[in-house]
Amino acid sequence: MPKIVLDHVTKRFDKFVAVDDLSLVIEDRDFITLLGPSGCGKTTTLRMIAGLETPTEGRITIGDTVVFDSSSGVDISPAKRNIGFLFQNYALWPHMTVYDNIAFGLENLKWSSSDIDKRVREMLQMLKIEQFEKRYPSELSGGQQQRVAIARTLAPSPKVLFMDEPLSNLDAKLRLEMRSELKRLHVDTDSTFVYVTHDQMEAMALATKICLMEKGKLQQYAPPLEVYDYPANLFVADFVGNPTMNFLPVDAKRVSGNTYSFSMLGKDLLFKGNCAIEEDSFKAVVGIRPEFIKLGEGQFSGVVYTTLPSGMETTVKIKCGDDMVTAVVFGSVDYSHSLDMNFSVSGNGILLFSKESGKMLSTGTIEMMS
Repeated sequence: MPKIVLDHVTKRFDKFVAVDDLSLVIEDRDFITLLGPSGCGKTTTLRMIAGLETPTEGRITIGDTVVFDSSSGVDISPAKRNIGFLFQNYALWPHMTVYDNIAFGLENLKWSSSDIDKRVREMLQMLKIEQFEKRYPSELSGGQQQRVAIARTLAPSPKVLFMDEPLSNLDAKLRLEMRSELKRLHVDTDSTFVYVTHDQMEAMALATKICLMEKGKLQQYAPPLEVYDYPANLFVADFVGNPTMNFLPVDAKRVSGNTYSFSMLGKDLLFKGNCAIEEDSFKAVVGIRPEFIKLGEGQFSGVVYTTLPSGMETTVKIKCGDDMVTAVVFGSVDYSHSLDMNFSVSGNGILLFSKESGKMLSTGTIEMMS
């Protein structure tokens, strides 16, 4: 399998910049999710790699082959890039059986009848849809149709499989099941997957690396847990995580070394950072994941504003003066509204951001000032 390299790729539609100077390396056998809000450029990026969209500038390489280069005029057609593309609506032929849908692409590639039959049966078995081979798409559920679409896409053994929000039409339960199937399929096929989604939970669950974009610009490209624990900026921190991170503005002043003081939630605190920060004093934003807020004991206090129990966990919003903080309590628990609540902030994953630039400056711990 090849690696894919995007080198300073830009796509403009008249004056609108859909993708802005994107450089990216997708390694062999990676499962990459292109993640971001609607209109961020993720689908355009996928289509440019596949050859369905022509970049305005830049260079794209798949394996040892330059498939696009604006400076030399190279632009290899999608059919010659040896990629598979799974569309959102599956695009199955309604008048063909499952078997014929999977075989269709192989027939166009002039495979022999025996090789086609062997490959189709391999795909039917891999996707566990042998019993549906004589059915038509209208006789299948959404999940079964998706498996057929994946089988058809994988049948010619493409170097790379591209998927554009293939689970968005499925119900919640089936989406969870198909996430597991896709992750297992990635291992079984030993292929490179590039997957577009706006669902950050889907990206976290599936990817070996997340490519997070906003307004055409790359915000962070890293493994899911790195994106979660060490977001590059405020946008990434806010977009990834459910419930979202708590953001509290503060005025930070250096006490010594990597230790800063500030007032937050009505208390004077010390932030002990894990890395150096240049400024001695600056306007900052403290980022706290909901799981770092422990309810029941602690020197912070507030009142329960609302709760969202889901059985496995409960999301609790606490009004603390003019601030609102969100906590997650694991287990089947609930709290009455307007209940007085003490809480603490623990863990060494507290984040400090520059309010001006939005850049993440340091991780660390916070403690009460003596």
